[in-house]
Amino acid sequence: MKRLIIKIDEEKCTGCGLCVPGCAEGALQIIDGKARLVNEIFCDGLGACLGECPEGALTLEEREALPFDEAATEAHVAKMKAGQTPSFGCPSTRERVLQPRHSHPHHGGHQHGGPHHHHGGHDHKEAEGTLPCGCPSSSERVLQRPVAPVAASTATPSQLGQWPVQLTLVSPQAPFFRESDLLVAADCVPFAYADFHQDLLIGRSLVVGCPKLDNAQAYVNKLAEIIARNNLKSITVAHMEVPCCFGMMQIVRAAMQQAGMTVPVKDVTIGVDGTIKTR
Repeated sequence: MKRLIIKIDEEKCTGCGLCVPGCAEGALQIIDGKARLVNEIFCDGLGACLGECPEGALTLEEREALPFDEAATEAHVAKMKAGQTPSFGCPSTRERVLQPRHSHPHHGGHQHGGPHHHHGGHDHKEAEGTLPCGCPSSSERVLQRPVAPVAASTATPSQLGQWPVQLTLVSPQAPFFRESDLLVAADCVPFAYADFHQDLLIGRSLVVGCPKLDNAQAYVNKLAEIIARNNLKSITVAHMEVPCCFGMMQIVRAAMQQAGMTVPVKDVTIGVDGTIKTR
């Protein structure tokens, strides 16, 4: 049959992976460093992923293609969520170990051992590797940083003013949402960003979730209800720099569209090294 289906311009595609979380059907994956349509029966032809590509590599074309198979797509997505299929090079699958530098005097700034040990005065060493998918952002890194013990008397107080915080558990009618500044944070952000409480959470209501592993549509529905009911002043979306985590921003945008309301939105990107990349 002839129908609309996604078309990928490989010359423009950089393999950044931003389109992957934008496709709720799991039809797009990064393979050999490029976005690929893994099976045309998973593509519904609606083009929800088009706005995610910063290079304009995605378009819709009308051509002969197998019809969209909703049942097969649901099974495919369910398997991906259950971890029964590989992540096909999604850049957020790269592993990182954040290790403190040893600063004990007896080390003398020099570590003995084999070639894998760090020598000299360098503060940072990256051990890079590439996943079989060839995705350019799939390199593994080890970040070494100095130990900075904090005295108990200077511990930063929590700025959390509500419970629960998980998006699945909160009620859209909870009083702490009413006319609030809402922070929507990806699960990993509070672990990576040391100033999360003082910089992002203070004075805001909070919901957290994972745009990659959780039910994105359920999150859209819940956030849409929160937006519709509570006359929010603003929404701050905090997510990690890995492409799949940008899906949190798409969830918020879809929720506002579903609610039929516009709320000022701020986008904050946290790097895996704990720094703010963009805000």
